[in-house]
Amino acid sequence: MPLLALLLALASPLLAQAVKPNIILIMTDDQGWADIGTQGPGCKTPHLDRMAKEGLRLTSFYATQAVCTSSRAALLTGCYPNRIGLGGTALFPGEKRGLNPDEDTLPELLREAGYRTGMAGKWHLGDRTPFLPPDHGFDESLVLPYSNDMWPFRYRSGQTKSNHPPLPWIEDGKPAGLVDGWEAMDGVTARQFDWAESFVRRHAGKDAPFFLYIAPNMPHTPLGASAEFKGKGPTPYAEVIAEIDARVGRLLALLAERGADADTLVLFTSDNGPWLNFGDHAGSAGHLREGKGTTWEGGVRVPFIARWPRGIPANRVSAALAGNLDILPTLVELAGARAPAKDIDGLSFAPLLAGKSGQARDSFLYFYGDTLEAVRRGSWKLHLEHTSRTYEGQARGKDGAPGPTRTVKVPLSLHNLDQDPGERKDVAAQHPKIVEELRALAAEGRRHLTEGKRPAGRLGDDGQLLKPAR
Repeated sequence: MPLLALLLALASPLLAQAVKPNIILIMTDDQGWADIGTQGPGCKTPHLDRMAKEGLRLTSFYATQAVCTSSRAALLTGCYPNRIGLGGTALFPGEKRGLNPDEDTLPELLREAGYRTGMAGKWHLGDRTPFLPPDHGFDESLVLPYSNDMWPFRYRSGQTKSNHPPLPWIEDGKPAGLVDGWEAMDGVTARQFDWAESFVRRHAGKDAPFFLYIAPNMPHTPLGASAEFKGKGPTPYAEVIAEIDARVGRLLALLAERGADADTLVLFTSDNGPWLNFGDHAGSAGHLREGKGTTWEGGVRVPFIARWPRGIPANRVSAALAGNLDILPTLVELAGARAPAKDIDGLSFAPLLAGKSGQARDSFLYFYGDTLEAVRRGSWKLHLEHTSRTYEGQARGKDGAPGPTRTVKVPLSLHNLDQDPGERKDVAAQHPKIVEELRALAAEGRRHLTEGKRPAGRLGDDGQLLKPAR
């Protein structure tokens, strides 16, 4: 064994099992906590169920904010997104904001550590240079720059056109065609996974390990599915999930074919909870309350599965608390890469993956934008006073069109998530000491994030990146 590999192996029990594993990170869009077969009855996901049986499933895993851009920023930087100026946002076409090039991202850190890096799917961190995947560490990429409803045709066939521009494919930072109608939308998932499979074929079994980030636009509406799945499930949403699940199965088979299965860590999660007002075009949070755009558990608690035959003991389920901001430090540790130069908020849960610890993080801050709406420590969650959207008591949309939501005031309330995961029983009056402890935790978390806030990237009228004022 080379000296460097020997030193890494001695330094970490995980690295002793597999130095620099290949990594495939899959994050779907708007897939609810209950939308995998092991957590809910609505969708059949045999390949994800197999992943869970052969690896680890976390039942208290969180998207860091319940909105597209913010969650993706957390994943790739290890930060609460409000720390880096991207809290509570879904960037629209043509915006002059994006992920600041000054931030160290997961693909940049892994590339420095010798990885070949690739991405297929939804980017949503800026739709022009210097914000695109090649600007943030990806050697190869095929992306849609933002959500698939940001196109001229709204949510369903026959609707009047919107004022959005055409939805572009961007490959390695350059135009690569358009999603120019409903038939093209049906092919989005297939094209993204076809590209991902091609990347694996090119790089599995080579001297350098690879990192592949797959971020399907689905099941974000408007839904699209290829002919093998369209019209063949109980709901349009279930059909989309079935296609994603089948493509995960194909990836696992490809890894085995290439002899890379045992040495590849595959992670699966979602960017936030379900967009419930879309009816049968939306998923389910199961017994959890509310959905996308809220800090109730249904908005931010999402599926998480990790499979790595050489590094993760099989058939494990854990309620340990972790979030997608923790993925960067975890993978950096496993890859032997350097840590980001600037402060981050994520914590490595590599020992949890290896079965050497039952813990990940102790607390979690539920921000939406720059507003801290709730805080969790252990099983206790305190909602602070705030306003929130609600889907409850509202008519659900039909045939792909959204139904209404409304805004409500959320009072201070305390919930024991072990006993009340649906957050229906406020026990603040019975536990005043816990309320005060969590209030103090919230105040410290708010102060820490405010003092450490960094700006998002922003372009001037000349298209050049603006330097922040000192």
